[in-house]
Amino acid sequence: MSILSELNTLISAVPLPVETGVFSGMAPDEYVVILPLSDIFEVHADNRPGFEVQEARISLFSKANYQLRKKQIIAALLNADFIVTERRYIGHEDDTGYHHYAIDVAKNYGLEE
Repeated sequence: MSILSELNTLISAVPLPVETGVFSGMAPDEYVVILPLSDIFEVHADNRPGFEVQEARISLFSKANYQLRKKQIIAALLNADFIVTERRYIGHEDDTGYHHYAIDVAKNYGLEE
């Protein structure tokens, strides 16, 4: 399992159109783009990783009031045991008319033997 596949499933259930990396095609009035941020091994006393921490950024783009969608996404993330590491209003894109809100998340994954 990876954070990208889990987030795609979770956001699609909100329901919102979702893409990884960039939005392809004609963008709707509301959509989400997921960007992978990092994959980190947590090392313990034996210097061998026991699990991997994966991080991603969820960028919500909305031409309307983004507050309701933001709350829906955050509630879904917390209910699915994601760690919300940062939430930030990026700004209004005057050329496109979208509000841009970013949610950074992390999740721990056990290593497969």
